[in-house]
Amino acid sequence: MSFWNDPLKVAADWLLGVFTGWGMPELAANILIGFLGILILISLLMVLDIGLVWVERKVVARFQDRIGPNRLGPFGLIQPFADIIKLMIKEDITPAGADKVIYNIAPMLSMMSVLILWAVVPLAPAILGVDLNIGVLYIIAAGSIGTLSIIMAGWASNNKFALIGAFRQVAVMISFEVPMLATMLIPTILAGSMGTAAIVEKQDIWYVLLAPLGALIFLIAAIAELGRAPFDLAEGESELVSGYNIEYSGMKFGMFYAGELLHAFTFGGFWAILFFGGYRFFGLEKVSPFLAIAVILFKAFIGYWLIMWVRYTLLRIRIDHMLAFNWKFLTPLAFTLIMVTALMNALLAGAPAWLYIAGMFLSNIVVAWGALEIARFYSRRERERIEGKQVVAAGH
Repeated sequence: MSFWNDPLKVAADWLLGVFTGWGMPELAANILIGFLGILILISLLMVLDIGLVWVERKVVARFQDRIGPNRLGPFGLIQPFADIIKLMIKEDITPAGADKVIYNIAPMLSMMSVLILWAVVPLAPAILGVDLNIGVLYIIAAGSIGTLSIIMAGWASNNKFALIGAFRQVAVMISFEVPMLATMLIPTILAGSMGTAAIVEKQDIWYVLLAPLGALIFLIAAIAELGRAPFDLAEGESELVSGYNIEYSGMKFGMFYAGELLHAFTFGGFWAILFFGGYRFFGLEKVSPFLAIAVILFKAFIGYWLIMWVRYTLLRIRIDHMLAFNWKFLTPLAFTLIMVTALMNALLAGAPAWLYIAGMFLSNIVVAWGALEIARFYSRRERERIEGKQVVAAGH
């Protein structure tokens, strides 16, 4: 077997031969090889995270008509490393009255919640950490740990601003995980599996063509789950002075920030896996696994770019408006879309490919149009009601 066709298998077999040749039992050797694989993946992700810091600062600079980092290294590429050194040498402060154990665990949980998501990311046909048949549910469960870390940070900091930010994140989590999970069931219906690898393999046609509305709802819910603008209510610098992480300094703050950036990129990757074919692109994944990895990372970066675009374009919304938008519009829309998708998928089973694609696509357009018309009707009625009250009040 060639290294270029299945690098992980070749490397694992070579290491197994080396370790067993040293007298190590085969079971212990396999455990050590698995540990080394996890360590390498985490190291690569942390290097990627450092690059995302530079990308984020450069992108926001362009949006705000600035230059961004441009002094340390070519194009400011060494600036993130200078920031890391700065964070490492800063004084580590623990506020008086804080629950020290929970306070110190929270930043580690924030980073861990992102790293464990990559266990079910299919980077190539033969490169996958764990092929879970419930990968979609694993994504939701593992992603919730990040929210738990924010709650722990806010509660343990002994600070009212931090606590309010944590409570806001609870509201966001309970709200937007519902439409997110609902839209993640759409690729499950189309692929007939909850496994991320199976969903990618079944996408001879990108699911964004069959469920464009589902892809849009997933992106909106993902931005809310990330706590990024316009849903960055957990931080709320203008009213909460940075919210849940206000009492953190040094690398503890850095871990929250790094976890947020990598989480955004990871959700960009899941968006690509669920709706844009993952590592598949005109058969390049069959040429080399390295091309497959490049394809999925490129697609993930496009999703990350869109998340940044939204963040640096829209203003923060009020929490009551956000919750009303979710429970009164987004959640009913997501559940309606699931039912329509399941019905159309059953009705068009066995139909020609062009008819299947057209039927699924048009059903999404009809659902989106109906939802907007209903929202427009209720908005008009509410505006007339408020204007009527103002007229009556003016008359008195």
